[in-house]
Amino acid sequence: MKPAPILRAACLLAALALPPAVLAAEAGDAAPPFSLPTAKGDSFALDKLRGKVVYVDFWASWCGPCRRSFPWMNEMQAKYGARGFVVVGVNVDKKRADADKFLALIPAAFTIAYDEAGGTPSAYGVKGMPSSYLIDARGNVAFVERGFLDEHRAELEQRVTALLAAASN
Repeated sequence: MKPAPILRAACLLAALALPPAVLAAEAGDAAPPFSLPTAKGDSFALDKLRGKVVYVDFWASWCGPCRRSFPWMNEMQAKYGARGFVVVGVNVDKKRADADKFLALIPAAFTIAYDEAGGTPSAYGVKGMPSSYLIDARGNVAFVERGFLDEHRAELEQRVTALLAAASN
């Protein structure tokens, strides 16, 4: 039995009404833009980094794997920053004090932005911590890493260097 035209139309409208956040940012998609406050109180805007390779990492103070990812991100920022690589950590804690405690123990040598409201991770479709998005110089998502696995470090670094090489051509 075929669904009634009204039912089909209602289902279509319901699907179209879903917020875009239901669709996760994936490789090949334009990176969702965002502008967030930093620890210094200024604003960080992703679109200002067009032309650079950007690693956007969503993290929280309670995240165990985040404790392992921060030293790697510090290393990558130090190693490739002069070539146009930028690491941005987007904290999603509801309380800024929780993030500050984490950063006191595990400092970041890269930009930290704060999104207590959760709009940015929602726009990216983040489902767990950490979730990272490697963005090419044109502003497109090149790679998505959900979680942080030590055995993926070399592969991630190869992706970064390949995007930096492509950006310099």
